[in-house]
Amino acid sequence: MINWNKTPVTSSQIQPLCSKYNIDQILASIFVRRGVTDGKDILYYLEEDLRFQNEPFMLPNMDDAVERIVQAMEEGEKILIFGDSDVDGVTSTAILYHYLKKAGAQVQWRLPMDDDAYGLSIAAVDDFASQEGTLIITVDCGISNNVEVAHANDLGIDVIVTDHHNPPENLPEAIVVIDPKLPESIYPFKDISGAAVAYKLVSALRYATTDFYNSELCILELTENQTHNCVEVDCVKIKNNVRVKTLHEVIRPGITSIYDLKLPYFLQGQLIYTWDVTYTRNLLKNLFGSGIEFNLNDLRQMISTAIPALKSKSAKELTNLSLIAKYIEDEKSVINSLYNLYVSFCKKTINSKNPDFVADEKYDLQLVGLAALADIMPMKNENRIFVKNAILSIKKDKPCKGLAELFAKLKINCDIITSTDLSWAVIPALNAAGRLGQPDVALKLLISESGEERQMLADRIVELNEERKNLVQTTVFQVHDKAQQSVAEHQNKLCVVVDENIHQGLTGLFAAKLMSDFGVPAIAVTFNKDICIGSIRSNRSFIATDYLDTFGDFFINHGGHNAAAGFSFERHKLEEFLGKIQLSLPRINLTEENSTVNIDAELPVSFLTPEIFNLLDIFEPYGNDNEELVFFSKQIKVIDAMKVGKKDPMHLKLTFECGKFKFPGMYWGQGNRLNSDIKIGNSYDILFTMNKNYFNGVSTNQLIIKELY
Repeated sequence: MINWNKTPVTSSQIQPLCSKYNIDQILASIFVRRGVTDGKDILYYLEEDLRFQNEPFMLPNMDDAVERIVQAMEEGEKILIFGDSDVDGVTSTAILYHYLKKAGAQVQWRLPMDDDAYGLSIAAVDDFASQEGTLIITVDCGISNNVEVAHANDLGIDVIVTDHHNPPENLPEAIVVIDPKLPESIYPFKDISGAAVAYKLVSALRYATTDFYNSELCILELTENQTHNCVEVDCVKIKNNVRVKTLHEVIRPGITSIYDLKLPYFLQGQLIYTWDVTYTRNLLKNLFGSGIEFNLNDLRQMISTAIPALKSKSAKELTNLSLIAKYIEDEKSVINSLYNLYVSFCKKTINSKNPDFVADEKYDLQLVGLAALADIMPMKNENRIFVKNAILSIKKDKPCKGLAELFAKLKINCDIITSTDLSWAVIPALNAAGRLGQPDVALKLLISESGEERQMLADRIVELNEERKNLVQTTVFQVHDKAQQSVAEHQNKLCVVVDENIHQGLTGLFAAKLMSDFGVPAIAVTFNKDICIGSIRSNRSFIATDYLDTFGDFFINHGGHNAAAGFSFERHKLEEFLGKIQLSLPRINLTEENSTVNIDAELPVSFLTPEIFNLLDIFEPYGNDNEELVFFSKQIKVIDAMKVGKKDPMHLKLTFECGKFKFPGMYWGQGNRLNSDIKIGNSYDILFTMNKNYFNGVSTNQLIIKELY
């Protein structure tokens, strides 16, 4: 029996959201129960425009990376992209390779193959040096490759590290390190994938080919405050679409001297734009006299060339029109509205002049969306923008080369594809190649220009995926007893399995299966000659990377995320490793597993209408930190029921009477309850989720029953 809980919400919590964002009470109550009450979070559920993603040059050291890559391209240097073997690493490599190859760079790629360890290797550096290569760019790896980067430096090879994993205390001495999680990072959202970082790098490189690149300007706005008899001055300096510096000052006419202000120094040497040149110039003249000249440029005229509808609008009216300001309180000022408008103008202008950018970005976003789901990134903030646009592009523009062939082999219907389809069918298949030591198959699928080759590669991906399934199933069966014993030996805090039967590329999947089976963090270790290769998958507030950090300099390599990490160490240290785990047990405090289901809303029968299924689209994409919606309804009548199943009729297909409407419902694995405690004509309380079932081109709304009381 599943226990459920409905967190109480009040009208005072719900009504402001309804009014401010023009949403109904059910949606508002779900937001409140899920803790999504801040406009900057609600934004990413209600909007999908790419304008709401964060600017590439906000990532630390992005400008340095662009300068070095542009230099390498101009001077014909050989460039190596080194990625990881999983979906995130393969898509990262494909995104950057696709751009650099099209831009005419001398670029090649390399991934860890067969028994290669994670991350940049000495062998890869040496091989590239033998070809007189001069620039290595890591994607989805590199943040922990101190030794390998130092070796590249010794050989005269520059390394740019682009990564998204938790950075160690001592960073590699690369010429550039880009990671949203760096201590000095001002990037607004840290939890993006490696492919998203690569996509941001490519976006910055595209921007660098436009007239806007590295141009600096300052937007100036003056507002007369009649109440306080003063003039408020706001300025923002902008470079590469990033707010570099801001200034706010108050001028009291007849009292404040220009020499008392920071304004002259702030504006010195700047290209100054203002929305209403005549108004601003006259106001400045009234404040400081005609002896001081401000060289002002017309922002309204410049922006209206791309957005003509704004030509007649005042600066204050722009604030009321700003969609960002609707959600984010800090953006409601006139100066911030002008900044956001300028950024939109830049993007609109660039896209209109470069249609190839738009097409290529759609390719990139399909891969970024896959990576976000594959690497279990939280489905909030711009990750939602990435996945939403990936799915929209697949539906509208059709899947990009490689994905199109794979979708066909997997019988994926692109017209109705969801994040669930990507997570449960496409991503495991693509991941299988890397897990079995052949990530090049997945990468070639995504970058090959030959349709015939892509067909063969897609077939190979499907074969590898079947092989992966069989390997995991066989190994789990072989070591089940050992795993069960391990949990007891580790005080029900960890499951630790060391076994040579575990395939090196499957330690992560294997650890995840053990964690799921035994409900505790799991560690899976196997052997590659004289090296132990392992993975951790964690739950119950156990932070995988923090735990590995407690081992000090024990590992050859280690790193990852809070919930998933990998490591390697010399085989002769195995007993020491196991001993360290035992010594760590007193320090491990796991939170209790929550067996109670938190429901999103209790729906009276009158609310069960076709319109209620629109909620599914608002909360799509689902994933980490955004689980599927769960509802509860009382006394819903079953008017039809039958057992279903291809081989064995183990499942129940029910039909519920919901006022004027009837909805089918699937109750998996409960066929034996028909005509015992589940009977046609009776009414029941139901705990359920919802989905849209597609069959023969027809979409049917249906309930998925979790529990029936």
